[in-house]
Amino acid sequence: MEKNKKNNKAANTIATKKEEKNSAKASFAFGPMNYILMGVGILLLGLGYILLSGGGSDDPNVFNPAMFDNRRLVAAPIFIVLGLVVEICAIMFRPKETKNQQSQDDNANL
Repeated sequence: MEKNKKNNKAANTIATKKEEKNSAKASFAFGPMNYILMGVGILLLGLGYILLSGGGSDDPNVFNPAMFDNRRLVAAPIFIVLGLVVEICAIMFRPKETKNQQSQDDNANL
């Protein structure tokens, strides 16, 4: 009788460990929308840095006024700040849960 209890307990422990592994594999830190927003943020940052580049002079004795044009002083910083804001929103974004998902989560916690 005690041997059966030990076998059942061991089987339950193994089943519980398998369920934990399956649930750990199925859940990601972010959802698909988060990754899309992160990609958009990275593209905005890249565009901002590309707009910021250039404008130098080959000869250090010659002044190049292109260094102070609107592209570098206005547009590039706006794109960089927008990219950072989108990245923060991508990290903080949490999709709304439906009632069905909410009840499943409540049942899983019991």
